[in-house]
Amino acid sequence: MELIIAETAGFCMGVDMALNKLDKAVRNPPGKGTIHTLGPIIHNPQVLERYRNLGVKQTDGSKRLDPADVVIIRAHGIPKQVQENFERLGVTLIDATCPKVKKAQILIQKQAEQGKHLLLFGERDHPEVKGLISYAPEHTVFESLEEVKAMTLPQGSRYFLAAQTTQDRESFTAIREFLLGEIDQEMTILDTICTATKDRQEEVRILSREVQAMVVVGGKNSGNTRRLAQIAQEAGVFTVHVETSDELPWGELEAFERIGLTAGASTPSWIIEDVARALKATLG
Repeated sequence: MELIIAETAGFCMGVDMALNKLDKAVRNPPGKGTIHTLGPIIHNPQVLERYRNLGVKQTDGSKRLDPADVVIIRAHGIPKQVQENFERLGVTLIDATCPKVKKAQILIQKQAEQGKHLLLFGERDHPEVKGLISYAPEHTVFESLEEVKAMTLPQGSRYFLAAQTTQDRESFTAIREFLLGEIDQEMTILDTICTATKDRQEEVRILSREVQAMVVVGGKNSGNTRRLAQIAQEAGVFTVHVETSDELPWGELEAFERIGLTAGASTPSWIIEDVARALKATLG
């Protein structure tokens, strides 16, 4: 068996930065209270378990915290109103929002302040999306081109188009072209898809032409990881999405001679290395 590991697999800059900020807070607490993350700092169960063992707790913002507590804003960002509530409470707030997400929030807010209606390509229930739409009072969220084609947009509105930072660029391009043909007036297009996301997705497309099967490693609730698996599946190769090596389907993988391995942006290197070792040792 030949194993080809994607060069872009693993932590992106935004995840790395968020965890560095959390690590610094754990080593040198900036407050006397408990350290919390607002929701999961990243979408990886193994990483979250490590921080739980270090005493870091999660909050959803519904329970009142002590002003001495510390709250880390996760890499996905949070809704504007939630951040303002924490600021009024007086807790120590550390912003670990990915710079790419923060830029998208700022761009969306500037367009919304001009009275425009946001058309956002993203997963409705994803925390990043909930944060992005909080900066645009008028917004419509959709998850596919098919959904866009079925929509009836309000007449007389001015629109601007953006995407969740981890969305598929090819799908966004198709949506953009369709909307430009449907909306008579000029529509502002915001390029909010992260370059690192684009590079990972493009590498998976290329790698899928060179292998017979693809192993994608990362949290099952990680949007960017699920999209890597989706791209590989659409390329026609056998694809499996696992969080750890314990989930590898050996009976199916042993039928393939060339296997690709990639991982989502929130997957630590030690998990990727463990999966690679298991594949080499078992299928050799």
